[in-house]
Amino acid sequence: MSLKGWLHEPLFHFLLAGAALFLFFAWKGEPADPSSRTIAITQEDRAGMALQWEQMMQRPPTDAELDFLTGTWLREEILYREALRLGLDRDDAVVRKRMANKMNFLATSIAETAKPGEETLKTWLADNPQRFTQDTAYSFDQLFFAEKIDAESAAARLAGDADWDGMGEAISLPPSVDDWSARQIDGRFGLRFAEGLQSLGKLNEWSPPIMSGFGWHLVRLRGRELGEIPPLDDIRDQVENDWRAKTMEARRDDAYQLLRDAYEVSVER
Repeated sequence: MSLKGWLHEPLFHFLLAGAALFLFFAWKGEPADPSSRTIAITQEDRAGMALQWEQMMQRPPTDAELDFLTGTWLREEILYREALRLGLDRDDAVVRKRMANKMNFLATSIAETAKPGEETLKTWLADNPQRFTQDTAYSFDQLFFAEKIDAESAAARLAGDADWDGMGEAISLPPSVDDWSARQIDGRFGLRFAEGLQSLGKLNEWSPPIMSGFGWHLVRLRGRELGEIPPLDDIRDQVENDWRAKTMEARRDDAYQLLRDAYEVSVER
């Protein structure tokens, strides 16, 4: 791929953002080794603390206040390093979740502020018309599973042409639906399921697991009758927000897969 092509790749932007974050922390004086016992607080660091104070308090800090800010930062830094030294971050679900969220943020931050052009929005609307009509009618079959792993196992069997009769778990949802509107589906199955259904492409093929408020579903879309599609000018904000959300989701998944491919994982069953 040419350099120009790489500049438009979301993974390139993800890695670039990661490098920028690394350089930021290097500029802040944070050591590459969190166990280091050397801490240097530069004039630039103190200037940054003073700027944050001024933005909050609408005035510069006094010398005593700046010393207090420096001492607070130093105390937090020391306790943070000692916590890392003791491995307190390893089994903390809150820390684990926050760090994972920061990685997701790196992958999606560029798309979050991107402004799509006119042709991008026209193409998105043309490729996803079902997402912008309220009177589209759906016909489908669905199998319910409380656990995703069970849904994935059933999906693998269905991919091998297994009979779907008798699969799935009991739930108070119809196994088959004919000519239901998106509003009806949202009301009965929930918004997550309705959005997952909208994203399905091919007819008469069982989908990967789709999440709902109840659990997980395998869906075979049998028919979709599109309603009237509004002009782009009437739903521009909706189309742009939808494009941005799906683009962020795709870049987050691509970034994860890039990292995942570097690991060897074994799961005991």
